[in-house]
Amino acid sequence: MLHPRIQEVTERVVKRSQTTRSAYLKRIQEAKKQTRVRAGLGCGNLAHVMAACSSSDKARLKADDQPNLAIINSYNDMLSAHVPYIEYPDLIKKIATKYDATAQVAGGVPAMCDGVTQGRDGMELSLFSRDVIAMSTAVALSHDVFDGVFCLGVCDKIVPGLLIGSLSFGHLPIFFLPAGPMESGIPNKEKARVRQSFAQGLVSREELLEAESASYHSAGTCTFYGTANSNQMLMEIMGLHLPGSSFINPYTELRDGLTASAVKMMLEQLIETKSANPIGEIVDEKTVINGLVGLLATGGSTNHAIHLVAMAKAAGVQITWKDMAELSEVVPLLTRIYPNGSADVNHFQAAGGMGFLMRELRDAGYLHNDVKTIVGEGLDDYTKEPVLDVDTNVIMTNSEGPSKVKWVPCPENSLDEDVLRPVSNPFNKQGGLQLLTGNLGKAVIKVSAVAEKHQFVSAPAKVFSSQASLQDAFANGELNQDFIAVIKEQGPKAKGMPELHKLTPVMATLQDQGYKVAIVTDGRMSGASGKVPAAIHLAPEAVEGGIIAKIREGDMITLDAPNGDLILHVSDEELADRELELTQPELTFGTGRELFTGFRNMVSSADMGASAFGIDE
Repeated sequence: MLHPRIQEVTERVVKRSQTTRSAYLKRIQEAKKQTRVRAGLGCGNLAHVMAACSSSDKARLKADDQPNLAIINSYNDMLSAHVPYIEYPDLIKKIATKYDATAQVAGGVPAMCDGVTQGRDGMELSLFSRDVIAMSTAVALSHDVFDGVFCLGVCDKIVPGLLIGSLSFGHLPIFFLPAGPMESGIPNKEKARVRQSFAQGLVSREELLEAESASYHSAGTCTFYGTANSNQMLMEIMGLHLPGSSFINPYTELRDGLTASAVKMMLEQLIETKSANPIGEIVDEKTVINGLVGLLATGGSTNHAIHLVAMAKAAGVQITWKDMAELSEVVPLLTRIYPNGSADVNHFQAAGGMGFLMRELRDAGYLHNDVKTIVGEGLDDYTKEPVLDVDTNVIMTNSEGPSKVKWVPCPENSLDEDVLRPVSNPFNKQGGLQLLTGNLGKAVIKVSAVAEKHQFVSAPAKVFSSQASLQDAFANGELNQDFIAVIKEQGPKAKGMPELHKLTPVMATLQDQGYKVAIVTDGRMSGASGKVPAAIHLAPEAVEGGIIAKIREGDMITLDAPNGDLILHVSDEELADRELELTQPELTFGTGRELFTGFRNMVSSADMGASAFGIDE
């Protein structure tokens, strides 16, 4: 039976979304009724579609009796997670040919790396890139000559952007193909230790670079449980990946076999069974709730407090931070993956992975089972894990393609309960994210990575307008005390809501020295941010009149994660007096940010999803 809280929140989301979801479904139903796309093209249009194709593909496209598949690719050879995608289009095309079908790279999307842009001007463009990716995806598919789509993307804003854009073409079957995490490097805990030591001046830059390079060392996703790997978990628990495919390393026989299996599955659905589930029908209220449950049960990235709201909205589903908070009260925390623990995603995969996690959550009533997926109906297939089919060896010789894959039941028990646990023995009875409310507004905190003794901090404010100014204060020995760091004017309208991950080594060092410290900001922290309590995504943001703009040095602030409180201990009368003294800050932007000046004048935290609670009852 479904847990009562899951049922209650789902019913509320369904009711809230009734108008927008109905309008969305009507739109995709109308699209499904249209004549097969290429049949309606004029000769000149079709000639453009196939101008550069081989003679055999031209013949297939002219005949118009077999599928033409779109590939939306985020490949670049600078970003490790996306390097493996260079090989995917050729593999997809090769398999399509065996089915007498065609496949074309319909478009590419930018894939910037927050790991490169942390603390730099480029981070101001990071969140905006999600919407550029969504638009790029929709532009590619707007040629309207495709019967199915493969989205190739992994990291931070790339997957949310691909999904938002894809849902504009919700009448099509659309599969997401992961590339997998790199193999484990040095332990993440050791990497964090070296970072803190560097912040204290105890190790050299050369030693820091050596540690970082030993952690980020090859093609594939970074192995900590940040936004990139939270994306992969979401795509699988929402039924948009093949079962068990999220965390298989690149360039392995199993990884290639899974990619081939996904292409075969879509083609068989389109050609043989005619029963491919459109993505707009897969991503519904229940699927979105499943995604939220997965995020909470794994202590996933706080970035999805923004992204998942926007992804759901693209399918006509309206969720709020209040929904997340109420689910978090009952969803158990079942994983400890860095920064929530010492293990990485490869250890999670080895301990039982997504199959074990989803079976535990479903069987305990935390997941809706009556959902559609790219595989079919329900979550039974997602309680299994893929292995190479050694019984039949390969479907093709090595020169023809990858090995065949079969699915077997996932382990009955977790193989490492320090990393992955059953519902009967959770790490915590509540989920990994918490909503904070109070006179400062509303914010999100990731509690799964914060020790219980650090989840309550009441201390004077130290106010900064950038993370660089806090770093300077630390270097000058000005932060040796209990305090709450207030970093304002970092919201989407102010600066694009950059991640403030450079705060982590400094604040973690102070916490380790015994000081009670916390962070309050209208900006974001990285999905990898860990043990320091941080109230982030605070809205309203400073430049929109948020109370954060009125905080002064020395004001007492209480961050109480267990009780969900975020309180500035200043009277309403005093805040009113300060209102008269406020001046609009002179915002400065980095290289390239001026391109978005017009966009900045139109957006607010609500537009970017940061004020999702605005539609609460």
